[in-house]
Amino acid sequence: MAEIAMHGHGVRGMKRASLMALAGNADPGKFGLMFPHLPPLVASEDALFELAFAMKDVKGDAGDNPNIPAGYTYLGQFVDHDITLDTTPLKQQKADPLATTNFRSPALDLDSLYGDGPGIHPYLYAKDGLTDPPGPRFLIGKALDSPGLVTARIPDLPNDLPRNSHGHALIFDERNDENLLVAQFHLLMLKFHNKVVDEIEASRPGLKGLDLFHEARRVVTWHYQWIVLFDFVERLTEPGLVRRIKKEGRRFYRFRAKPYMPAEFAAAAYRNGHSMVRQSYSHNAVFRPGGLADGTLNLLFNFTGKSGQIVGDLAPGVPPTPLGPLRSLPSNWVIDWRRFFDLGTLADPTFTLNMSRRIDPFIIPELHQLPGHPADMTIPEAREFVLPFRNLRRGVQIGLPSSQDVCLAMGIAPLSQAMLSSGPDGAVAARHGFHKRTPLWYYILKEAEQLHKGERLGPVGSTIIAETFLGLVHGDENSFLWQRSNWVPDLPGETPGHFTMADLVRFVGDINPIGAG
Repeated sequence: MAEIAMHGHGVRGMKRASLMALAGNADPGKFGLMFPHLPPLVASEDALFELAFAMKDVKGDAGDNPNIPAGYTYLGQFVDHDITLDTTPLKQQKADPLATTNFRSPALDLDSLYGDGPGIHPYLYAKDGLTDPPGPRFLIGKALDSPGLVTARIPDLPNDLPRNSHGHALIFDERNDENLLVAQFHLLMLKFHNKVVDEIEASRPGLKGLDLFHEARRVVTWHYQWIVLFDFVERLTEPGLVRRIKKEGRRFYRFRAKPYMPAEFAAAAYRNGHSMVRQSYSHNAVFRPGGLADGTLNLLFNFTGKSGQIVGDLAPGVPPTPLGPLRSLPSNWVIDWRRFFDLGTLADPTFTLNMSRRIDPFIIPELHQLPGHPADMTIPEAREFVLPFRNLRRGVQIGLPSSQDVCLAMGIAPLSQAMLSSGPDGAVAARHGFHKRTPLWYYILKEAEQLHKGERLGPVGSTIIAETFLGLVHGDENSFLWQRSNWVPDLPGETPGHFTMADLVRFVGDINPIGAG
């Protein structure tokens, strides 16, 4: 569960020394500071832990965000894994501890999906015949026959990640098999690519082999980049913000050649996703309120290969059980996408559109007790299992500045001390002086709560996120912004010239494979 919606974390850690060693350079490497000349916030771990403890969410359903369906939480985690992918060999990492060379620049290029293509990573791709090389389509796995709720059995379905005999997912970034919602999102993107291949083959029959693969990858990647900028980011921030920054220019996230990962984004602003995570979900017709069971976080982690009970071929005499060990994903756990993105489905007693939680300083109880936590959560060692504490401490460790200093640098009026002191969390913050010098992650959540009722980010969080994502796309020479700046999506969407996650799901067409369950 430690990986759920952990927006902004990276494979290689950020350290204050390396960030400062690179700060102010033209291209500061894998990680850097957006505001390198601001002094770091200083805070004790005891004060940070007390604030983290006050951030436990007790609102129940009243905490739902009416504007952001829950699928965007897990799009956010998928994106996080895409922009933090680092395959630098350990030997090279040791030789280059500041990551100034031999690393992949952060980019929205779907490396986590494609790897280095069918020539270098053939295990990701399907073969059309005995002698054909792998590609241009991805392999798709099978979810195995399982009990239904309305029907006696739900048959095998092509709706799991491809797996080897040990249950290990055959995907380029194994982090995408750590919770079922991200795994099913990765599968959706595999099927999106395959459907694009089908469309290109039908319209351009002369395109074959690697040429077909590369054209399909371009189409998929450009539409994905559009979704991130103009569907995802603008839901988190405000409509029109990305276009305005694109026109007026990025003021704070600047680089000369290669993008870097700003610590203010990775360790603060983009961790807004932690507040968006729900305790449970209406997953499909079987696992929903009033069904066989709710789709709780624990169950969603259970039905994965990396952190759950999918172990592949079982030893003779070892029978599969409902909760594991399991050969593959049971078919009754295949996702119903209507419940995660708004496809216009009418509500009924068996159907609910899951909404994300509001963006505010409150984090669900499950993320205050990560797996493996001690029985006594009052002992000092238990702090490591409290996600809000880890986020707050991380910001101090890497030297993030106070929010008030960031506001001054950005020319944005900070929240008043009264706003920052409001609520039970604010009272704790004020007791430790955080209403005057506020940890950046906490401030961005509080800003969203105070200015927009948690329905979207405030100006500091919005600007950091929008500028960073726009810069990541603009810094990629293969992106649509670089190759064809006036390009608009050409796949079918509800609005011509626009493309959203709902449009992607409709285009793929595999919306609710188990039906009534």
